[in-house]
Amino acid sequence: MAKRNNILIRDIPLFGCIAFGIIDRGTNVLQVRPISECPISCIFCSTDAGPYSHQRISEYMVDLSQLLPAFEWAASYKEIDDIEAHIDTVGEPAMYPQLVDLVQKLSENKNVRTISMQTNGVLLNTKLIDELDSAGLSRINMSIEALDPELAKRIAGIDSYNIEKVRKTAEYIAMNTDIDLLIAPVWLPGINDEEIPKLIEFALSIGAGKKWPALGIQKFLSHKNGRKPGVKVMSWEKFYSQLEEWEKKFQTKLILSPQDFGSHVCKALPRMFRRNEKVKVKVIGPGWMKGEKLAIARDRVLTIVNAGNIPVGKEIRVRIERVVDGIYMAR
Repeated sequence: MAKRNNILIRDIPLFGCIAFGIIDRGTNVLQVRPISECPISCIFCSTDAGPYSHQRISEYMVDLSQLLPAFEWAASYKEIDDIEAHIDTVGEPAMYPQLVDLVQKLSENKNVRTISMQTNGVLLNTKLIDELDSAGLSRINMSIEALDPELAKRIAGIDSYNIEKVRKTAEYIAMNTDIDLLIAPVWLPGINDEEIPKLIEFALSIGAGKKWPALGIQKFLSHKNGRKPGVKVMSWEKFYSQLEEWEKKFQTKLILSPQDFGSHVCKALPRMFRRNEKVKVKVIGPGWMKGEKLAIARDRVLTIVNAGNIPVGKEIRVRIERVVDGIYMAR
């Protein structure tokens, strides 16, 4: 476990970096990323999170007093009143010490209709769940890949993973709170094939999906910086064909669309750079992955690759390589 930079994000823009801040993909869903750390190291993790990360050199936590005004500006800019504030991270949102305060403040925003959160459930307990319920959390999307204890540990990549505790947490959410629960397993062909039907049965048996679908089964995708669990990537055709079979067997919706969650296209936040544009930026700190640095320009954060030797504080010219969804990568 290599030592990483632990960085409190304060007094810099919160738009432009995939690892923290606010991400807008041109819909009524605004992703809120307050922290990047994770307590487990899933074998399939697309962001190489957790204690056994090989790629990460930094972990970030955003100061709440910076995060809230940034969200308020973005929500206001969209000029709609049905925003979903989706608290997701490149790690685990429950690592954020001010999570309840964040949910409370988001629920007070006049543009927000729904507050959802992605989690692996490991750090949740009844006290925290009750506080999140009172603060106004609408839905928890919980990633559970297996109910078999040994397989669940293997997939989580950490011996302390306790599926029985996570399972009881899921039951408590579904049965004792107003928070809706969606069970969201990643299907790893050849590893947890037999667990997916069990997870469908489990989700339905505890009453998940009171308002939204009870399940969001995800197809494993291989990512450049993600972990490779040694599985053959399944075709979309085969994936949807199997979901269709399970839909008939369990009489529940498994093939989902954005409309199932009230998601729709709307006014996007302004894009500040064009691809291949050359820009002068100021380097402000270490990047998220090896060889990266963070820089700022035009009130946005950019990730500069192949920049390991460039000193913090230096002004340099870079070429913009990626501008998708307002996430800026440059070289």
